[in-house]
Amino acid sequence: MKTFTAKPADIEKKWIVIDADGLVLGRLASIVAMRLRGKHKPSFTPHMDMGDNVIVINAEKVQLTGKKRDKPNYWHTGYPGGIKSRTTRQILEGAHPERVVMQAVKRMLPGGPLSRQQMTHLRVYAGTEHGHEAQSPEALDVKSMNKKNTREAY
Repeated sequence: MKTFTAKPADIEKKWIVIDADGLVLGRLASIVAMRLRGKHKPSFTPHMDMGDNVIVINAEKVQLTGKKRDKPNYWHTGYPGGIKSRTTRQILEGAHPERVVMQAVKRMLPGGPLSRQQMTHLRVYAGTEHGHEAQSPEALDVKSMNKKNTREAY
């Protein structure tokens, strides 16, 4: 018996929309990362881009447990003394709250060229509007998957 390996012609991509309103960030990011990689499919092949296209809406309403809202996020400008920081609260309340979800999903994928390609299939929007109605995405109800996916369980 041979091991099944998916070919590019065998891969079928779907469009999925997830509403992040009230969801815990880490649990949301792990579900999105699994969908981007294609690990939910029985024909999963690790070296192929098998994942679905994922649209996340209401990224500004994502929840964090504990004191993670006040955790500083650091980056360096490349210049001497150029370390900068912002708290997660400042990023969520700022102009680009979708970056918190993007970074969480990116860190849950393995590093490499395939992960960078899979990240191009993720679209995150701060509000409820997205421009992908023509692809007729299916809604994925993450809240009903597990009671811990919402902050009320903690």
